[in-house]
Amino acid sequence: MPRLRLPRRLAETMLVTVTLMSSAAPVALAGSVGTGAASPAAAPTGRRIRVQCVAHNHKNDQMAISLARAIDASLRGRVATVGLYATDGRFGMICRWHAAWHFYAASVVKVTILSALLLKLQDEHRQMTAAQRNLAWLMITQSDNSAANALWYEVGYYYMQRFLDRAGMSQTRLSPYWGLTQITAHDENLLLTLLSSREPLLDRASRVYVRYLMRHVIYWQRWGVAAGAPKSVVAHIKNGWLPYPPPNYPWEINSLGIFTSGPQVYRISMLTFENPSMAYGIDTIQRAAEVIQRGWNPGDQARVAAGVPNPTWGTPDETIPGSRYRRPARH
Repeated sequence: MPRLRLPRRLAETMLVTVTLMSSAAPVALAGSVGTGAASPAAAPTGRRIRVQCVAHNHKNDQMAISLARAIDASLRGRVATVGLYATDGRFGMICRWHAAWHFYAASVVKVTILSALLLKLQDEHRQMTAAQRNLAWLMITQSDNSAANALWYEVGYYYMQRFLDRAGMSQTRLSPYWGLTQITAHDENLLLTLLSSREPLLDRASRVYVRYLMRHVIYWQRWGVAAGAPKSVVAHIKNGWLPYPPPNYPWEINSLGIFTSGPQVYRISMLTFENPSMAYGIDTIQRAAEVIQRGWNPGDQARVAAGVPNPTWGTPDETIPGSRYRRPARH
């Protein structure tokens, strides 16, 4: 398994991980876990917690333990394979599970395509054309595949890989078909950090532009990690959904989010596979997202509701060749 890298600031600090044998009933988080999510109090004693939460400051150790237990409880019994990497600046915390496991990207890779295009234009000292802006709008806000195809070929394989190298996204494996690019929750969090911090790779205008598009994703595609977010928080979202591979076509359901409130920023990357339906995968993500959102926003009452089934759910995000690729090794 590739080595999981922590942000430098956290790596240089004494950390407390909370993968442990539970010897007492889990500590409840402030507020309820959310509709459809299991209660943290349901976690049995003596059971190994799969999710890890890491606190930067020892005063948040108990909060990290509670959050890890609550996320773990929300995913208990789900048949899907889940990859999670979430970071919060306010409490100095990371939560992760299977963060270096590989999943097919589906349409979340469109954020990487746009970021690579902006870096290419930046290196060439060029501005986006009106045509490129139109394609980028359609690709991100409506998940338009024709627009994605056009920008994928315009960026080219060489510059896609160049962007990944310069962004430090070493776990990501490009495919000739953008939807079959293999990604990890760890690398997707690196991308979200690049877009929401003062990382120098992309200039400020480019970072703001990508977040602007993610903020304006159409409403029926705004499910996933935004579930349970306070209404005071600005959510920048991109999701992906794909039934693959044959013959059973389990669903790959992925969700990325950057959440901002003034200077405070937190990020959630959740990738899932082996979902029997699109709705099941969305529910899996939203169960955990509601727990994280409440854990990192204690006391907030007005919440973004979890996504509800839409007529578009169950329609593949794109058409992928059915026999050329095998399921990726997850670790």
